[in-house]
Amino acid sequence: MAGKDEVKVLQIWASIFGMRVLIALQEKGVAYECHQEDIRNKSQVLLESNPVHKKVPVLILNGKPVCESLIIVQYIDDVWGSQHESFLPKSPYERAIARFWADYVDKKFFDAAFRILKSPPGELHQQATVDLAESFITLDK
Repeated sequence: MAGKDEVKVLQIWASIFGMRVLIALQEKGVAYECHQEDIRNKSQVLLESNPVHKKVPVLILNGKPVCESLIIVQYIDDVWGSQHESFLPKSPYERAIARFWADYVDKKFFDAAFRILKSPPGELHQQATVDLAESFITLDK
């Protein structure tokens, strides 16, 4: 794309998913504006840009929103991929494997970590801790 693209990212400062998007943009050398959202008081821009989930991160490229961090990273790679090396391997099989593990991290690792942060001490907290440890073990294999 041309160097005059208008790139905005809606996120919250503590979001690891938002960081994923910012890192991808930085790796591709893309200039962007970062807009911090108040999750308790969501902006009209966020609600219009992500009307289904109403959550961050959202990448807005020339007025067109893209939602969900893994999808945004793939989109960034597609849009600016010809100017920089791809985030994914060239082999379709290796690309599928990389996508599998990215999805695994989102579904298992982050889910367990968030349950640890949100649950009070007790059985639920303990189970989330076990689940997180099992996720690490699987990643280490």
